[in-house]
Parts: sequence; structure tokens; C-alpha cells
Amino acid sequence: MRTFLQRHAERILGVLSGFDRMRFRGTLLRLSGVGGMMHFLGRVGVLLKDFGGYAEGLTQRLRRRVEEMAEAAGRPVQYLERATDKEELVQKIRVEQGVGKQGWIAIFRTLENCTSYDIYRNRQTQQIDLRRRPRKCLHYYFYFLDRMFGLTQVRLQTWLPFDVRVVLNGREWLARQMDAAKIGYLRRDNCFAWIADFEGAQQLADRQARMDWPKHLDRLLARVHPCHPQWCRACPQSYYWTIEQSEWATDVAFRSAESLSQWYPTLIRHGIETFQSPDVMRFLGHKMPAHGGVHGQYAGEVVSDLKQRPEGVRLKHRAGRNSLKMYDKQGTVLRVETTLNDVRGLKVFRTKADDPQGQRQWLPLRKGVADMSRRAQLSQAANARYLERLASVDAERTLKELSAKLCRPVQAGERRYRALNPLSPEDAKLLEIVARGEFQITGFRNRDLRAVWYGESEDPAQRRRQSSATTRKLALLRAHGLIRKIPGTHRYLVTKPGAVAIAALLAARNATLSQLTSAA
Repeated sequence: MRTFLQRHAERILGVLSGFDRMRFRGTLLRLSGVGGMMHFLGRVGVLLKDFGGYAEGLTQRLRRRVEEMAEAAGRPVQYLERATDKEELVQKIRVEQGVGKQGWIAIFRTLENCTSYDIYRNRQTQQIDLRRRPRKCLHYYFYFLDRMFGLTQVRLQTWLPFDVRVVLNGREWLARQMDAAKIGYLRRDNCFAWIADFEGAQQLADRQARMDWPKHLDRLLARVHPCHPQWCRACPQSYYWTIEQSEWATDVAFRSAESLSQWYPTLIRHGIETFQSPDVMRFLGHKMPAHGGVHGQYAGEVVSDLKQRPEGVRLKHRAGRNSLKMYDKQGTVLRVETTLNDVRGLKVFRTKADDPQGQRQWLPLRKGVADMSRRAQLSQAANARYLERLASVDAERTLKELSAKLCRPVQAGERRYRALNPLSPEDAKLLEIVARGEFQITGFRNRDLRAVWYGESEDPAQRRRQSSATTRKLALLRAHGLIRKIPGTHRYLVTKPGAVAIAALLAARNATLSQLTSAA
């Protein structure tokens, strides 16, 4: 990213990275399984034959309290019979009626799908059993202005186990933080076209990932779920908070619309050519086999699409449930945004949950808010790599200058290494492999490169020969300055000059004759 910012320094006002839209889920873990629910019913003295009446009683008590709260706030509950754009309706209510008491804007109720419990007669055992299954129940949607987060949405399921979802916007939160810090800004929609102190704003935004999220989410829950402390009194338990979706946006604010519009079409084209969907799929943590196709167990879509939207032109690369997007927002802001819905395959350096005093190690990234900092770090790395790739669009050096040194033999210590030929199938394949998305964050090892180049082998002797050949390939790339070794590890990373050179060489290799001659 630094190269991109340096290359466009005269056109850029500043850059800001942080969370945009976030969707959290609150779950009562003890009630998330049949065994836990059975234990809870035993603690509160409810027999299975009485479960239906007990659950219905809790639901009716909750509905009465919510209706009373809504009336007191001057925002009676509205029932939505069909699918409705709730956010658009909320904005309409806000314009026509303003903000009510204690920041209330609107409260809706609607029938939606959920997962809950009921009882059924087991014909084999001739007994009543409890089962967890999909069903429909009433949900409440609460919209209000929170003193910290601004416009907030809380969705509450009205049937056991009372799951909760909270939707926040990091830019709303940041605007209030900048107001408190007396940092001037110009806001358009959910981005900032100008900030008086970008560095100070970034310091505020960095706090988002380190917040005590359970504390603040519990506070929001208490506002809309007044019955929770009462009915959990016999078996106290708190909600466990996970993050279902996070959007991490890096906004590059340009000085004028002309400055951005001059380059954006070229950036769009470069993004399509250098960030193809398979590369983004690897980058976002999905498995890819050595032959370069899609993993045999992968059932999702891999899509790149370009759309004209009201806020600007959007290029989106989607791999399964994760995506990487680029916008030109509000005319002057270039936004690169990583959206994570599925964190499988991503890692965090931490201790085991059941051994907090143990040794730290690389473990799977959790959906819980405890790993928010690592989620932010990985998302920022994705955005930064994307912008770093785009930096080669404005390279002042010619392709001839970039490839001149690579296409000549080089001396490293006492050894002489051959020249690279980026147009040859073998060397081009080598460059494509080391530039793969999943290697851009944590790097790659000999075994990673070997698996992609040769595939997996069951013969130990053949694996040793392949490992030796891979070592020679790594030495060749290091000698030419395209990769470097991460100190204290067996991993390698592409260097910044190497990233620019590889992106340009591969783009030129994949360009059509008409594309090459059109620039002449």
C-alpha cells in the first residue's frame, strides 16, 4: 500500500482504514444444544411435558415488555407483513418524525425463520423428547441512536433460545469519536472525503479492534431485552458474542474528483487483470489444488463482477462467502474493502482456550469477538496487498527497465544464477505461484511451493528430489531480489519491488496483442 500512496502522493489527501459494517450474533451457549437446554429446564424445575407452556409464557412476557417500552418511547411497534427494506423505512421515519425519546427511531416486528426447540413423542422409546429444529417465530427489530455507535440495529428472536443480532457501522462510531476529539471532517454517506487530521483519525479508528466488545454489546442488549436477567436468575448465563460479518475498508481520499476519475478506469482494468477470482479465492483462505482449479470439496461460486452503483463503480471479487471490493465512492474516495463471513482457514497466534497460560501457537481464527484484532490485521493486509498490486499501474519505469535485470544472469556470493525468462512457461508459472494470494500474508515454505509445482507424492525419495529442486528455485528468486526470507522461519515473502515487477510482467504476458499495440 505504501508504494501506491507514494506514487499518487500529489493527488491524495490522506488514507483511513477501519471497520465499516459489522454484524454480531449473541448466543446463550448453554441453550444452544439439546443437552444444555435439558440441564437448564432441570435447574428451573420445568418438565418436558410443560415445555411448550413454559416457552410460550417467556415469549408473551417478553412481547409485553417490548410493547410497553415502545409506547413509553413514543415509537409504537409496527408489524411488517412482507419483505421490506427496513433501512430505507428507518431513514424515512427519521426524516418525517425525527428521533424520539432516548434516541429511539423505530421498532418493527415480523415473522422470520429461526432455530428453536419443541417436543415430540419418540415412538421407539415411547417417551417425550426435546428436539432443536428450524421454525418460524416473531422477531423484533430495534433501531435507535446510541451515544457511542450512532445508528444501531438490534434483532431479537422472541422464542427460546432468544438469539440476538446487532448491526453497527464503524464509520458512525468514528464520526462520534472525531467529534469528541474536535477533529474536523467532511462526511458523505459512510465515508469521509476530507479529515483535518488523518493521522489522528486513524489512531481513533485503531481502537475499534481493541474495544471491550462484550461489555458494549451487553449494554445494547440490555436496552432491548429487559427480561433476560429475570428468567435467567435460576441459571445465570451471559450471551456469547461472535461476529458473523465484518467489512474492513481502506479509504484513500483524493484531492478532487478529477484526480480519481483520471486513474480509476485504469485501476479497474488492472484489478480485473491482476486479481482474478482464483487468486482472490486463495488470498481469502480457500484451498486450491496444485493443478490450479477449484478444490474438489468447494461448492461455492468464484465470481468477479463490475457494477455501476449509485455511490460509484464497484469491482468485486467474491470467493464463497468472502469478498474483496474496490469502489470510487462519492467521486473522490477510492475504497478497497475486505468482507469476511467465513474465517475458516485463517490463523491467529494465541494460546488454547482451555489453557490461557500455555504456550502461544498458530491456531484457527475464531468467530468470537476475542479475535477481533487479528481479523482487523488480516483484513488490512488484504487491502494493503490489493493497493500494492495497483501501484504498478502508475510505474514510471518501463517494462524494459523492470525486466532488464531479471533477464540477465546474476552473481550472489560465489554462485552464479541464470537469467529469468518471464515469457517462458516455466518461469511464468514460478512467478504466478509465488504471487498467489494466500502467500501474501503469512508467506510460503518450500513444501508449499513444492505442492503447487509438483503436486503431492507418496514416494519419500521423489519428495526429497522435488524438495531439492524447489530449493534451487527459491535460491534463483532470492538472487534476483524477488523474494526474501522471513528471519527466524522457513518462510519467504515476495519483496515490494518483486511484487511490482511480477504484477507488471504477468499483466504484459496475459495481455492481448490489441491491448499491447493500443498503447503504442
